[in-house]
Amino acid sequence: MAHDQVRVSRALLSVSDKTGLVDFARALAARGIDLVSTGGTHKALKEAGLPVTEVADLTGFPEMMDGRVKTLHPAVHGGLLAVRDNPEHQAALAAHGIGAIDLLVVNLYPFEATIGAGRAYDDCIENIDVGGPAMIRAAAKNHRDVAVVTDVSDYATVLDALEAGNGALTTALRRSLAQKAYARTAAYDAAIANWLAGQLDAEEAAPAPFRAFGGSLGQPLRYGENPHQTAAFYRAPGLVRRGVATARQLQGKELSFNNFNDTDAAYECVAEFDPARAAAVAIIKHANPCGVAEGASLREAYERALACDPTSAFGGIVALNRTLDAEAAARIVEIFTEVIIAPDATEEAVAIVAAKKNLRLLLAGGLPDPRAAGETVRTLSGGLLVQGRDSAVVDDMALKVVTQRQPTDSEFADMRFAYRVAKHVKSNAIVYAKDGATVGIGAGQMSRVDSSRIAAWKAAENAQRLGLPETLAKGAAVASDAFFPFADGLLAAAEAGATAVIQPGGSMRDAEVIAAADAAGLAMVFTGVRHFRH
Repeated sequence: MAHDQVRVSRALLSVSDKTGLVDFARALAARGIDLVSTGGTHKALKEAGLPVTEVADLTGFPEMMDGRVKTLHPAVHGGLLAVRDNPEHQAALAAHGIGAIDLLVVNLYPFEATIGAGRAYDDCIENIDVGGPAMIRAAAKNHRDVAVVTDVSDYATVLDALEAGNGALTTALRRSLAQKAYARTAAYDAAIANWLAGQLDAEEAAPAPFRAFGGSLGQPLRYGENPHQTAAFYRAPGLVRRGVATARQLQGKELSFNNFNDTDAAYECVAEFDPARAAAVAIIKHANPCGVAEGASLREAYERALACDPTSAFGGIVALNRTLDAEAAARIVEIFTEVIIAPDATEEAVAIVAAKKNLRLLLAGGLPDPRAAGETVRTLSGGLLVQGRDSAVVDDMALKVVTQRQPTDSEFADMRFAYRVAKHVKSNAIVYAKDGATVGIGAGQMSRVDSSRIAAWKAAENAQRLGLPETLAKGAAVASDAFFPFADGLLAAAEAGATAVIQPGGSMRDAEVIAAADAAGLAMVFTGVRHFRH
């Protein structure tokens, strides 16, 4: 037999997820492969009538401590780690009566599912697998001689390879399985470490000297931001935050990399608006809002959001804070839309969207909590940037009026609305809002005054398109995600017709900016909270 091939004579199976177990084990036994197993796996195979040896018979020790100790023994790890062409290793096996193990089949205790279900602390601890990862790492290290299977989806691949190799597995397959095994244990350990980090108070938790992040493949993607880039979507283990990663896709084409990114941005934005207060819709293009509005119904909210920038809305993402109904669905499908995401949808709405076969409809089952803690991660060349997510909500902020003129109640409402949106606009961000709807948005400019001018231009252009005599910015509130470093950005807003301003404050020139606001007759409030979004 070529060196590339390693014959499988003995397999150890110890699995939590028993999907396909009996059929797989039966196929192994039919090839004359000896089966060894543990606990519940042994019981399942025995009940299926398969010849199987219990691990306790190898080790000479029964399972103990509620199953915490069963495979941590030289009779197991020696069989996994022994190098087959090393005479000393072979002599050690013979001297201690240890049989080699050629195939290890292990999937781990369901720790991620346990924390995802919000189980009690002690339940989560008991679902941390110890022996499984130890065996997986041992077999993966010795993949020159041992194959390790950690995913039930690989059962068929292994059986096909055994058939093709007349009972042997190739080096290429063993190496591929080993890589997958280490990735699995890394993601598993990351889930444990990050869950434990969440159990610590802020002083204990930040910053940790080591951090780990992992996930399981949700789906491979056709490409990334551009066709020459590879991409895939991974689900973070134990994630309970509602959103695109947890949503059901009812119909439409497969989501692309950009669809995932933009849909996440849309749903996080619309989640800022309490569905108990009003229906809300956010329309997103290239991860920036191009229109956000509240209304008495979703249809009204959509039409008001669309009116902010109907040109940019073409081919955009539509996010809703309430169950999608037929009236709203019929209006949304009138223009080309890439994705609709909502907490739920009526049967009538689903049927209406179904007429557009490529339109993706995602139902998330709920809204993400904008106040919830969490982290964002961004890769750098050679490193990671990790931060707490921006969970500041304007409704919780102590707004400080800094101008001579006090805002009216309606101005206060529009300022809060605009600030909710500004949190989700790329910096530098300027948002004009009036009567619970955006009327002009300036995003991602290097100069804040340019963002202000773009937002004002958008508001004026839309008024012209609608045949209105005055810009939509007239009488609007304007929000800035960060302070105005100079008065010019604020003056641009005043020139556009804004009457109220909301911004964090904190500039060295705050006094100059306040004086300019007073001179222009503006009402202005400081939040003390910045919303940079890079």
